[in-house]
Amino acid sequence: MPHIAPLSVLFAALVVWLYLSVVDEATRVLSERAGLPHPERRARVVRRLVLGVIAGVILLMALPGHLLEPDTASNAPLPQQATYAPDSLWTGADTARLTFLDENDRALIRYGRELIVNTAAFLGPRGSVAALTNGMNCQNCHLDAGTKPWGNNYGAVWSTYPKFRARSGAQESVEKRVNECMERSLNGTALDSSSREMRAIVAYMRWLGTGIHKEQKPKGSGIVELPFMDRAADPHKGAGIFEAKCASCHGQDGQGMLKADGITYQYPPLWGEHSYNHGAGLYRLSRFAGYVKANMPQGASWDRPQLTDEEAWDVAAFVNAQPRPTKDLSADWPDISKKPVDHPFGPYRDPFSEQQHKFGPFGPIAAYYEKP
Repeated sequence: MPHIAPLSVLFAALVVWLYLSVVDEATRVLSERAGLPHPERRARVVRRLVLGVIAGVILLMALPGHLLEPDTASNAPLPQQATYAPDSLWTGADTARLTFLDENDRALIRYGRELIVNTAAFLGPRGSVAALTNGMNCQNCHLDAGTKPWGNNYGAVWSTYPKFRARSGAQESVEKRVNECMERSLNGTALDSSSREMRAIVAYMRWLGTGIHKEQKPKGSGIVELPFMDRAADPHKGAGIFEAKCASCHGQDGQGMLKADGITYQYPPLWGEHSYNHGAGLYRLSRFAGYVKANMPQGASWDRPQLTDEEAWDVAAFVNAQPRPTKDLSADWPDISKKPVDHPFGPYRDPFSEQQHKFGPFGPIAAYYEKP
C-alpha cells in the first residue's frame, strides 16, 4: 500500500498540468484575437513547476517500497519485558506482549509452555509425540509453568546459560539442561536437540528471560535456601508430617493422583517407578526442603509457609528415603571437591559418611570446606 499516496499526487498533478495547458492555449487564442500581448513566460514557468512535481512523484514511486513505509520498529514495545523490579519478585512474562511477536514465534512459545504444563500428554508413556518420560510433567516441579516465585522457576535460565556446571564438569547449553531434567527428574530419555519440542521449550525459556540482563538472577528465582539444622533430618518424624500434610494429595503410598484423562498427574508421585530418580536435583535434601517450605502443602507460598524449617527438612528426609529409580551417576562430579554438602553418594574429599551427606547435619561438612 505504500504507493497509494504518490499515485494520488501524480493524478492531481497531471490534472493540473492538463488544465493549465488548456487554459493557456485558450488565453493565447483570445489574446491574439483581441490584439493583446500573451504572458508566455509566466505560463511556461507554471507548467515547468507542475512537470517538476510530476517528475518528483515518479521518482518517489521508483524507490524501494520499504523506504516509503513509516519506521515503527523503534517505537514498538519490546516483545516482552521483565515484569519485576530489583526490590520485587520475578513473576514470569507479560503474556500480552506475545502479540508483538511473529506468528510462528508466538506459536512456538505457546507450544513450549504447553509442553512444560502437560509434558506427559506429549512425551509420557502414552504421549502423542513420543514415549520418553515417566509420566510426570515439568510443571510438577517447576510450578505455574516455571513462573512461580521460589517455585523452582525458570527466571534465571536464559540469563545464566550457557554456563559451566560442576556436576557434569562441562559447559552446558539450555538444551543440555533441559535434557538433564528429561533424564533425571522425568526418569526418561533425552529429546533430540533439533526437534520441534526442544525448539519450543527453548523458545519459551528465551521468552521468559527477555529483559533480564546476562548473569542476572532475579529475586525469587529457583529454590529457597534454608539454614542448616544442628541435627540430622529425621525420616521418622518426616513420616508423620507427610501423613498429616501431604498424603491427602500425593496419597498414603506417595504415588500421586492422575487427572481425569489418566495420562497426566494432578499431584505427582513422590517415590516409586513413576517418580524422579536419584540423580535429580530434588534428591538432594536441601533442594527438596527449600522447595516444600515455600510451596507445600497446597496453598503455601514463600511468604505464607505452612511448614516450619524443621518440618521441611524432616519431610524431605522421609520422601527421599523411599525407593525410587536409579541412574548411572559415575560421570557426575568429575572434581569431587565440588560436590554439594548434601550430595548423598561418595567418594568425597572430606571424611564424612554418605549417611551424613544425605541426612546431615550439614553444618560440619560446610565448615570443613570453608577452612583456609
